[in-house]
Parts: sequence; structure tokens; C-alpha cells
Amino acid sequence: MALPELTAEQRKAALEKAAAARHARAELRENIKNGKVSFVDVLNSDDPIAERMKVSALIEALPGYGKAKASKIMNDLGISATRRVKGLGARQREQLIEALSK
Repeated sequence: MALPELTAEQRKAALEKAAAARHARAELRENIKNGKVSFVDVLNSDDPIAERMKVSALIEALPGYGKAKASKIMNDLGISATRRVKGLGARQREQLIEALSK
């Protein structure tokens, strides 16, 4: 399937929309890191920004967690490295909350 040809205006609008989404996700990660938003709130949120965030990025935003710990937790729970918050099943959410509340 070929990509649609975009006009210059459509391309500019799409780039602005993508930049705004990246900025919103970065702000959400910063709020998680500062403790303004809890991990559980993000998992249970129906906010499109939170839903489209990768689970690994969400774990890494927590204080004391980096790429290695996030990767280990996700491997232990059987969560794919490319999984996004919206794609988590109910059981995976429960296991993730349990693993991170220790």
C-alpha cells in the first residue's frame, strides 16, 4: 500500500500534530517522574496520550527505573518491548502494578 501524497499544508499540519503529541508524552513522563501523576493513574487512564505511550517508556519514567530494570520487568511478565499502554490486557496491568509496587 503506497503512502498518500500530501500537500505541503497537509504535511506541515501532520508534523505539527506529531510534535504536539511528543511534547505531551514528554510532559506526562516528567509528571510521573516528579510524582504529580501516579503509575496506576496512567495505566487506568483513557487519555489518548497515555494510551499511546510505550510501556517501557512508562516504567523508565518512574524514579529508580532505567532501561535495564524496565526490560527485565517486561521480560519477566511476558510483555513485548513494543507494547503500548492501551494494548495491555487486564492481567498484564495487574501483574505490572504488583511488580512495581514492591
